[in-house]
Amino acid sequence: MNGRELITASMRELERVKIIEAVVEGRLRCVQAAQRLDLCERQISRLCRRYEACGPAGLVSGKRGQPSNRELPVDLRARAMALVRERYADFGPTLACEKLAECHGIRLAKETVRRWMRDAGLWIPRRQRPPKVYQPRARRACLGELVQIDGSDHRWFEERAPACTLLVYVDDATSRIMALHFTASESTFSYFEVTRAYLEQHGKPVAFYSDRASVFHCKGHTATPGKGVTHFGRAMYELNIDTWCANSSSAKGRVERAHLTLQDRLVKELRLRGISTVEAANAYAPAFVASYNARFAKPPRSDYNAHRPLRDDEDLDTLLTWREPRRVTKSLTVQYDRVIYLLADTRENRKRIHRYLEVWEYPDGRIEIRADGASLPYVPYDRLSEIDQGAVIEHKRLGHALQVAQAIQAQRDDRRASGSPSRTNQGRPVRAKERLPGTKKQRELTQADVDAALLQLNLQPAKPGRRSARALA
Repeated sequence: MNGRELITASMRELERVKIIEAVVEGRLRCVQAAQRLDLCERQISRLCRRYEACGPAGLVSGKRGQPSNRELPVDLRARAMALVRERYADFGPTLACEKLAECHGIRLAKETVRRWMRDAGLWIPRRQRPPKVYQPRARRACLGELVQIDGSDHRWFEERAPACTLLVYVDDATSRIMALHFTASESTFSYFEVTRAYLEQHGKPVAFYSDRASVFHCKGHTATPGKGVTHFGRAMYELNIDTWCANSSSAKGRVERAHLTLQDRLVKELRLRGISTVEAANAYAPAFVASYNARFAKPPRSDYNAHRPLRDDEDLDTLLTWREPRRVTKSLTVQYDRVIYLLADTRENRKRIHRYLEVWEYPDGRIEIRADGASLPYVPYDRLSEIDQGAVIEHKRLGHALQVAQAIQAQRDDRRASGSPSRTNQGRPVRAKERLPGTKKQRELTQADVDAALLQLNLQPAKPGRRSARALA
C-alpha cells in the first residue's frame, strides 16, 4: 500500500476479496467460499479475520515488491557481468557460462547468463538481429570453370507416366545446359552415367557445384571409402575435378532457376511430342538443349574454355565405379550386398585371409573383386536367390520340399543391404526404406515359421497327381 491508499492486486486477488467480503457480511457460508477458492474452511476463517483487521490490503500477497528468495546476490551479478564485459564480450552465453565456471569458479545457469548479457546489451537474441543480406555472386569468367549439378524430381510426363528425376548440368558462366538426363531417381550410378557422357562430350571442368545430397556429401563420419568422401567425390578426385557443396539452394541459383524453366517449357514440349517414357525423353533431350541454349545462354566474359581433355591413363570404366572394402574370411569368402563370393583356393588367396580387398560394382551391374590392381576370379552365391519350382522336375519328396522353401521365401525380407548403391539406372525399383509387413530377416526365421508353412500347405487342397505333405511325411 502506498501513501495514496492504493492497492495493487491481481484479478485472482480481487475475486478473493469479493468472496471473503461476502462471507464477512453473512451473504456466503464458509463452506461455499472454500469450494469456490479451493481452500479449506480454516483458511477461509483466517482470511476473514485478516480482512476484518486490515481490510482488502490484508488479502494481497505480502511478497509483492519484495526480492525473491531465490534471487542471486547483486554483487555476484555485477562481478559476473564485469568479467564478461572485460574478457568475454564477444562470447556466446553458453561459452561465457562455461568460462565463468572453469576460470573463475562462478557457476551459473546458461539461461541466467543469457538474460544478464541481454539486459547488459552484450547479447542480441536471434529474433532481434537484422536479417542477413545475400548479395548476388558474380558469374565465373569462362566456360567450364564451374558447373552446377542438381536433380529435379517432377511429373515430367504429367499423368501419362509416373514421376521421375531429371539430372541437370548448368554452366555457371553462361547458364548453358551442358547435360540433361532422365532417370528414375538421384543415385550415384545415375550421376556416373550422365557425368561420363558430359566428360566424353565436353571434357573435364574445373569443379562441380552441388547440394548436400548423399551422393555428394558424406553425412556420416564412417562412410566408405575414406572418411568424409563419397563414391562420386572419390571418382571426381581421381579425375582431378573439384566438388563443392552449397549450404543453401540460393547459392546454386543458376541450376535452381533452370529447374523452373524446364518444369514449364520441357513439360509442354514433351506433351506436344507425345513423349511419355524415359528412353524417348533422353533421345529428345539433345534437341531441346540446343534450342534452350540458343534462347537463354549468355556469352562468357572470357573466350577461354576451361574444359580439359581426358588423359590416356584415365579410364572412365574403372574410375566411375562403386568401391567397397571387404575382408576375406578364413573360408576364402567375401560378402557384399548379401551375396557371398567364393574365391579360388590358391596359395595367393590364402595369403589374403583376414586382409582387405575391394569390391567394385560397375553401373551396368558387373561385380569385380580386386586386389593388388588385379581382378580375382570368384563364384557368386546369392543368399536371396529364389527357387523356380517350375524349372525343377518333381521327384518324390522334392516337389513338396520346394513348396515349403517357397513359402519360407515369401516370409523373408528380400531387400538388399541398406548401404548398397541404388540400381534404378538398371531398371530396378527404388529400395524400400521399410520392409514389407509380415517379412523377417533371414536370421529371424525360426523352426516355428517352418512348421507354420507346413501346416498351411497341408490345409491347401492337393493338386491331382501330387501327394500331400502328410502322406510324404
